[in-house]
Amino acid sequence: MPAELLKIHPLNPEPRKIAKVAGVLQDGGVVVYPTDSVYGIGCSLINKGAVNRLSQLLGVKQRKFELSFICHDIGEASKYVKHIDTPAFKMMKKNLPGPFTLLFLASNSVSRIMGGNKKTVGIRIPEHRIPIDIVTALGCPLVSSSLKDDDEIKAYTTDPDEIFEDVKHKVDLVVDGGIGGNVPSTVIDFTTGEPVIIREGLGKFAI
Repeated sequence: MPAELLKIHPLNPEPRKIAKVAGVLQDGGVVVYPTDSVYGIGCSLINKGAVNRLSQLLGVKQRKFELSFICHDIGEASKYVKHIDTPAFKMMKKNLPGPFTLLFLASNSVSRIMGGNKKTVGIRIPEHRIPIDIVTALGCPLVSSSLKDDDEIKAYTTDPDEIFEDVKHKVDLVVDGGIGGNVPSTVIDFTTGEPVIIREGLGKFAI
């Protein structure tokens, strides 16, 4: 059965529609949604069946997942990070929400959830109401990956109608939050203490 394409206002997401997306995720669904950078694909962090399905869709072994957790705030993110020192916390407060993926040493809970010995975790707190409202309604983070295009020239599809046609037989729901971006998030590695930018993307991270 094809996925549903659900239009949600990007600035004022309708609570009823957000609740519908959260319900799909709670039931083990895989969903596509906008972020402040490119469109993402993800599932509920606490649904192991959904995480396994997402890994199969992405063609990645679950234990080798290099995915991000979309969290609604720093407090939630801290549950999955081994340690956030004072300088890192100040930088997070200064830059988040924003188009950044922050790599930290993972807490033990990440390995328990994801399987294997996960040493690092990527944290995303996007500056976009739709994913933030979804994780708030869901009550846990989203395991998330950028939705990449098979086209070698066009790395990311920006039109939700095109995305829907591409993935409608693979996922359960596609959120149409308007035209997305085509530049991924900037990735900053905090695993050695000092922040190191390992991928220049959208946004300028203030160190």
